[in-house]
Amino acid sequence: MSINYGGLPEEFCRSDRARIVILPVPYDGTSTWIKGADRGPQAILEASVNMELYDTETGTQVYRQGIHTDIALGVDADPGTTIGRLEQRVGTWLERGKFVVCLGGEHSISLGSIRAHIKQFPDASVLQLDAHADLRQEYNGSPFNHACVMARAAEVCQITQAGIRSMDVSEKERIVPGRCFFMEDMRSGSDWMGAIISTLNDRVYLTVDLDVLDPSVMPSTGTPEPGGMDWYSLLALIRKVANERELIGFDVVELCPFDHNRAPDFLAAKLIYKVLTYRFSGTE
Repeated sequence: MSINYGGLPEEFCRSDRARIVILPVPYDGTSTWIKGADRGPQAILEASVNMELYDTETGTQVYRQGIHTDIALGVDADPGTTIGRLEQRVGTWLERGKFVVCLGGEHSISLGSIRAHIKQFPDASVLQLDAHADLRQEYNGSPFNHACVMARAAEVCQITQAGIRSMDVSEKERIVPGRCFFMEDMRSGSDWMGAIISTLNDRVYLTVDLDVLDPSVMPSTGTPEPGGMDWYSLLALIRKVANERELIGFDVVELCPFDHNRAPDFLAAKLIYKVLTYRFSGTE
């Protein structure tokens, strides 16, 4: 079933008019615990139809920028193939001047979008919001596993990591000093947002693994990790990034929907709308 993000009227979701493109990527080929992230994009789209489109925080309606929902990417069992297809699709939209948002799917898909954005904006850096470092060189025999996504991203651009609270000892040597913000330090620090932003280039690509949030807020992920961010601290950080840097694109990944609790699906849909609101606030 085809659903436009936000259930928008036709005039606001036509590809020739829209400034924003939503690209669903229903891939779950490398997840290693709870399966189901391939159903995440559809769950987000279904939940988004129930959003109010007026943002009370900013007094804006970002949907008026135009939000086109692309057809879902055709995925392959091989993660490298899927990543390549995504890179090409995102690159095509970027060449047309669109602002692209990818809906995962598990975190390995982010690499395709990151590569496409860095080709278009070679001076950009990446901000990863995540519970996990994802810096393994390979996992389960693949360098494109979701546990390796930031190791691959670091090969093409500068990365900053925040919200981290789980990693393997083998990843420790790949942490870039001053660019990895552990959750325990963020909770105790007084200006952790400013410290994070100080590491970012003028242009920033944002990748949000929903397990950066505490499981009490976001239980529907494949690898939940206790001690995460809450809704308002996450929004405050993203708003500050959008205010002080140029956000060039983003993805939201790792929603693993459960039929008995649809609230996390709505949270993911609303988060996307909030990020878009921060990015385009003042441009109406």
